[in-house]
Amino acid sequence: MQHSAVPELAHTHTRPIHWVATATALAAVVAASALLQPDEATAVQHGTEAKAAPAAAAPPDPARADFPLDCGPAKVLVQKKASGDLDGDGLPETAAVVRCEAGSGTPPSGVYVLTGAGGASKPRVVATLVDPQDRLSVGDFALRDAAVTATLFGYSSPDVPSCCPDVNEEAKWEWRNGAFVRSTPPAARSM
Repeated sequence: MQHSAVPELAHTHTRPIHWVATATALAAVVAASALLQPDEATAVQHGTEAKAAPAAAAPPDPARADFPLDCGPAKVLVQKKASGDLDGDGLPETAAVVRCEAGSGTPPSGVYVLTGAGGASKPRVVATLVDPQDRLSVGDFALRDAAVTATLFGYSSPDVPSCCPDVNEEAKWEWRNGAFVRSTPPAARSM
């Protein structure tokens, strides 16, 4: 058996004082980290990402809005919603896909833009991007880079049954010169 060239060291045997010293050092580090906090973040976004960033005001709630949609005895159903600053004024708007609630079938959808802070004021419709009278349904729906995009399903003629839309198109709306302008994104396609 070979003996160690280094004699046994006293600090290799733990004693209660070692544990007390370790606990005291750890408590000091925790206390110091609690007292020393970094300054608040002051980052600012620029460009198109800034327009989609959430604003300080709450976005309009579509559940509180009155939509120009006649559903008779059926309820108005908000299918999808997305919020962001669409017009660059620093306040959020909400785009909502709305249709009448139906027990069966797929009633046409409307796409509306709402404005009005989420506080005491009631949201109001400021733009109709898709009118339910156009007999379109909305598939994919998003708000990115200050633009609303949607996949629209429709009919090539009145003879096509309501169950089976045969037209598929991509649409994009952007705020330009005081109005929403519709365009077709580059990847648009038809069925």
